[in-house]
Amino acid sequence: MNDQMKKTALFDYHNSNSKNIISFSGYALPVFYKSILDEHHAVRKNAGLFDVSHMGQIIVSGASAEKFIQTVTTNDVSKIRPGQAQYSAICNNDGCIIDDIIVYKLRNGFMLVVNASSIEKKYDWLKSKLFDGVSIENKSSDFSMIALQGPKSKRIVQSIINIEITELKFYSFIENTNCLGHDILLSRTGYTGELGFEIYCKHDAVKTIWNYILENFEKDGVLAAGLGARDTLRLEMGYLLYGNDINIDIHPFKAGLGWITSLEKGDFIGRKEIILKRDEEKSKLVYFEMLEKSIPRPGFDIIVNEKVVGHVTSGTISPSLNKGIGIAYVDKLHSNKGTELSVKIRNKLKSAVVVKAPFYSNGTLSN
Repeated sequence: MNDQMKKTALFDYHNSNSKNIISFSGYALPVFYKSILDEHHAVRKNAGLFDVSHMGQIIVSGASAEKFIQTVTTNDVSKIRPGQAQYSAICNNDGCIIDDIIVYKLRNGFMLVVNASSIEKKYDWLKSKLFDGVSIENKSSDFSMIALQGPKSKRIVQSIINIEITELKFYSFIENTNCLGHDILLSRTGYTGELGFEIYCKHDAVKTIWNYILENFEKDGVLAAGLGARDTLRLEMGYLLYGNDINIDIHPFKAGLGWITSLEKGDFIGRKEIILKRDEEKSKLVYFEMLEKSIPRPGFDIIVNEKVVGHVTSGTISPSLNKGIGIAYVDKLHSNKGTELSVKIRNKLKSAVVVKAPFYSNGTLSN
């Protein structure tokens, strides 16, 4: 293992229980503990516990904090109240995606949860856009973050905190609640398509909470889960992964993220360029299912009538559906639902069809 990799507060657990630790955005994280399939099915049927402490947290405060968030993100943050979160994106001056993020409206300010890659660069970029009445702090090294996802997650979380969560809605959260004697932020969010919660806490607290859940709820089928299951679960829902499906060369509308891009809210960084690119764009993100037994992988060509019309950005075999699924960018002419495509896999053309996401629709997200 590379000694240069960053380690989360739960590294000792990972190192003792997984032989498949890799560098993910510079962090030493497990691909799986038991198996990707076991962990995937545990989340769909019971619950899985993920270490997502590689994510970054940037705090924005001050009298002009909301105005600042409106300027640097694509969504309309004025639509959320304290205790609510919002999926959004940060774009550069060219209208392309620096990162997809979650904005939390705190009692006093905002928390931006950013992806792990280049947290410092994103923080420096945000700092360069500051104006009077706003201050920001990179608190990424101060927090650990774990995600309990699955149909049994609510009952488990309810048993370890001191506040009623029955009415906690998707993309809502509670600040400063007690969990096993520790102060946490509890958020009903996740990346799996199941009922689930994410816990933000101090590093000493995360070990207590992680170990307690696994030791006391193993009988309920709860498993620690790694990066592999996180990827198959998010893909079954059609959730995008920064670095694969979106990046600094792609604008929100090309990626199907027009729904988090509020052109009506007023000016924001990249707005004019986003409109220009939207109107001129010739390719589009699509979801597809394989019609033959095969597994699409990132980089594979999409073929129509012997011509390359796009490429795969994410692909796997769906454990829930037992078929190959993927995300790709293709020429707009071939992006309609029901369009038949071919994926070039090991120099052979395998049949696929464009579908609407999610691939998996039996999750407990709305429970």
